[in-house]
Amino acid sequence: MKDKYKSYLSRNQKFENIIYKKDGYKSVITINREKKLNCLNLETIRELTAAFKDSSWDDDIAVIILTGAGKRAFSSGADLDEQQKYFLNNPGDYYKWMYEFIQLHEVMRNTGKPSIARLNGMVVGGGNELNMSCDLAVAADHIIIKQVGAARGSVAAAGATQFLPIIVGDRRAREILFLCEDIPINKALEWGLVNQVVPYEKLDDAVNILAEKLFNKLPECLRYTKQQLNFWRDLSWHTTIGNARDWLSIHNLSSEVSEGISAFNEKRKINYKGIRKGKGKLKK
Repeated sequence: MKDKYKSYLSRNQKFENIIYKKDGYKSVITINREKKLNCLNLETIRELTAAFKDSSWDDDIAVIILTGAGKRAFSSGADLDEQQKYFLNNPGDYYKWMYEFIQLHEVMRNTGKPSIARLNGMVVGGGNELNMSCDLAVAADHIIIKQVGAARGSVAAAGATQFLPIIVGDRRAREILFLCEDIPINKALEWGLVNQVVPYEKLDDAVNILAEKLFNKLPECLRYTKQQLNFWRDLSWHTTIGNARDWLSIHNLSSEVSEGISAFNEKRKINYKGIRKGKGKLKK
């Protein structure tokens, strides 16, 4: 490809929420919101999408690595402060936000190149959905993985409900999504949520070794293998994601979401009994 079309990005494009670097045949995309546990606001989602597209366009890039800044979090999912301020009370605007999150996952699965999730810290909610949209995952041994939707007023409908049954099996997927409990990393390894677990100080070495193994494979064969392997994920995704986008947009006006967000902001437990009695948002 001529140099003019080698990059998807414009020459003056700058990123504020991610760090995007190319190192030989590897691109490394880092969610750079460490103080906010690398949560995903709208601009971060758009920047991630652009970086994945650019990695796909660049013929020199063979492997894409996604990670988070620091040691505490890979990603803690959606930015609840932004959600509450701009999207949760307006179904139409949430519907637009959801489209951007959907597009990010579509791009990640369709780069035509293998991707590695470098799990440097906790992997929560939408952060785990990013993990699952990568092809392989290497994790530091101090982390946990967790879905939180049913405990916080949402549904993990943009990856987790579609992909977890394929990755870990139906009963384990139900356990993860219903109970919303921490999954220790050794359990995550046993269940197939990650491919490898190493001490944090050896994480980069392990990721680089895996990337080199992928580099030393035939790129066209890898690309088509990835396409074929995506079949069951794409089937589940494309038959559910449109409905999920609509339902989540409307559900944000419910008392369950109101109580979940209020409890989070007030640092208290959710009043599950009150919700079940139809009392809506309740004070402590």
